[in-house]
Amino acid sequence: MHFEHTDKVKDLLARLEAFMDEHVYPAEQDYYDFVHDQQNLWAEWPGMEPLKEKARAAGLWNLFLPHEYGAWSPGLTNLEYAPLAEVMGRVPWSSQVFNCSAPDTGNMEVLAKFGSPEQQERWLRPLLEGTIRSAYVMTEPQVASSDATNLELSIIPDGDDYVINGRKWWISNAMHPRCELMIVMGKTFFDGPRHSQHSQILVPRNTPGVTVVRHLKVFGSHNSPGGEVELRFDNVRVPRANMVLGEGRGFEIAQGRLGPGRIHHCMRSIGQAQRALEWMARRAHSRAAFGRKLADQSSVRQDVARSFCEVEMARLLTLKAADAMDRKGNKEARDLIAAIKVVAPSMAQQVADRAIQVHGGMGVSEDGPMAYFFTLNRYVRLTDGPEEVHMSQLGKLKIAEYVASNAR
Repeated sequence: MHFEHTDKVKDLLARLEAFMDEHVYPAEQDYYDFVHDQQNLWAEWPGMEPLKEKARAAGLWNLFLPHEYGAWSPGLTNLEYAPLAEVMGRVPWSSQVFNCSAPDTGNMEVLAKFGSPEQQERWLRPLLEGTIRSAYVMTEPQVASSDATNLELSIIPDGDDYVINGRKWWISNAMHPRCELMIVMGKTFFDGPRHSQHSQILVPRNTPGVTVVRHLKVFGSHNSPGGEVELRFDNVRVPRANMVLGEGRGFEIAQGRLGPGRIHHCMRSIGQAQRALEWMARRAHSRAAFGRKLADQSSVRQDVARSFCEVEMARLLTLKAADAMDRKGNKEARDLIAAIKVVAPSMAQQVADRAIQVHGGMGVSEDGPMAYFFTLNRYVRLTDGPEEVHMSQLGKLKIAEYVASNAR
């Protein structure tokens, strides 16, 4: 493997880092002040659209969509996009500035890969333009959704429509004022092979019968403006043309959606860990206690050193996974994809925790990014499947591989 950046990626990285320095970091406090003000609940920060216009004018737009999507893509591989995702991750909300934020990225991949021409024109094009946003509707409150075969929401054909009934929760972005589309996963066939029972269907956000049951806080935060909510679907009707790919193909779609998204999530976590490490080092250098700089304390030096090692290892593992995905596809790279999902968010949480400790009281405040990085990565350890699920699958794969190899 060879991870040296191409000239194209070096240019994009330089322009992205310059954009972050000029436009994003200076706006960071203003953004957080706005979204944490309860008077602004579910309202978009006014600075977002002007920044999106500047990013698009700078050619820093839709960088995530892999090259195999042809005209829809800027032409980057997953490996080439990975370092860009890391830079965006340093300020978690900045991905939206470049139209590279979840869950829109995964939904755009679904539509680009599996959508009909009509679905692409109606929904993919405005998502790529950044004029609308979307939600991915999968998890359910009454079942263990880490096993997606448990999902019970029904998507039943009825004449020219499908009728949808059930409950969903932890639906991110559903409250965003620009959210107009939901991709909903549910069950169409209630017998037959377990992995051929589910379907995914497009549901406009304002469809009658879709009700917000309650808003869910994450570690006490509404995560405005997108939020997380519990939804109820009561006899929701959508046209048959809204079915993605075909009945019973929901798992196929889900697997195609999740691989690249996990690269994005992990690289953003690595960006947060790298930034927390830099803050920790600067704090250790500038702060003195009991007559000595913190940087002269052996335990602090060890925390910095250990964090550096862990960030580097996670970064290289994630780049290896991205490279394998580009060369072999999601299925062949599934062991590495599982490994990074286990390693990256847990590592980022641990590095953020060390940075909090070095900062003392400041570390748990809003005067630095560490507290948010800590809670965000604790949350990410559950999203797209808890790490135990990935470890179980990874262990199963590796046992089978090593037994079959009969190595001495």
